[in-house]
Amino acid sequence: MSLSDDRLRQIAHRFGELEARLASGTLEGDAFVAASRDYAELEPVARVAAEVAAMRGELSDLQSMEDSDPEMRALAAEEVARLKGELPERERQLAIAMLPRDSADQRPAMLEIRAGTGGDEAALFAADLYRMYEKYAAEQGWRVEMVSANTSDVGGFKEVVANVTGTGVFAKLKFESGVHRVQRVPVTESGGRIHTSAATVAVLPEPTEVDVQIEDKDLKIDIYRASGAGGQHVNTTDSAVRITHLPTDIVVTCQDERSQHKNKAKAMQVLRARLYEKMRDEAQGAEAEARKAMVGSGDRSERIRTYNFPQGRVTDHRINLTLHRLPEVLEGTGLGELIDALIAEDEAKRLAAMDG
Repeated sequence: MSLSDDRLRQIAHRFGELEARLASGTLEGDAFVAASRDYAELEPVARVAAEVAAMRGELSDLQSMEDSDPEMRALAAEEVARLKGELPERERQLAIAMLPRDSADQRPAMLEIRAGTGGDEAALFAADLYRMYEKYAAEQGWRVEMVSANTSDVGGFKEVVANVTGTGVFAKLKFESGVHRVQRVPVTESGGRIHTSAATVAVLPEPTEVDVQIEDKDLKIDIYRASGAGGQHVNTTDSAVRITHLPTDIVVTCQDERSQHKNKAKAMQVLRARLYEKMRDEAQGAEAEARKAMVGSGDRSERIRTYNFPQGRVTDHRINLTLHRLPEVLEGTGLGELIDALIAEDEAKRLAAMDG
């Protein structure tokens, strides 16, 4: 998908207008926020578009140059060959930059990890995954706040929910949704046999209260005494909160805070994210099948990745990518390579679909 020179000029003109408006100092409130958002979205496109325009202009000038000096003609020919070699890739980068973006890409996200098949070993693996995402988030400069956790007897997580905030969180983590499988010898296994366990990951874009408005009449709120690990206060006060959204039967519980009000606020945060994801799925409708044909649907029932400890490898089944760097992936430092590869594959397939 190669853009015309007229389209490049339109992009430059639009970007120049935005720069001028922001620099004028006349924008306030919502107008300033909207212009800043438009600027942030257009800036990477305008930057690559300017590079493409400059390369095309230079190429045109060189090709039309008439010089009787053989040495100058030879130098011009070399430069023409270089530009012809580099220009297609830069045009491809521009096409990728102009692909329609998920409106939720820049949002924070709710990260939910649940132990699947495998009992205690699955709960331990869920905890490994949570630590992996924590370390990757730290590398990205994001903040992770645990919203709720249900621990197992051996120290893992039966379920853990966290809020991840920062720039472009959902864009980076959205392809992590699905079933993660682990193959290793459990610490409880005395015979040295390899077991296969699984944990489910769901990554939901976090909405604002404006995106999802919840009416009190649609909620059933139960207050009860918390149980489980977490200190003496857990069992001494009625602070745990269970919220049921009656129209959808979505149930959220939170008991990690001493305060009933804090638990209710966190439960509402999770409920809002789940309702927003439900709304997004319904709105996309027919687009759902197209999304599944890309890198993956994000469906939490879809097996997406295997972590094989005996062989020290991680395999992402959607893009058939295997890294023999299991320790680095679990430490968060190697996870970025998998995520970047998934994003690149998604962009390539969407670009091919548009060209087709």
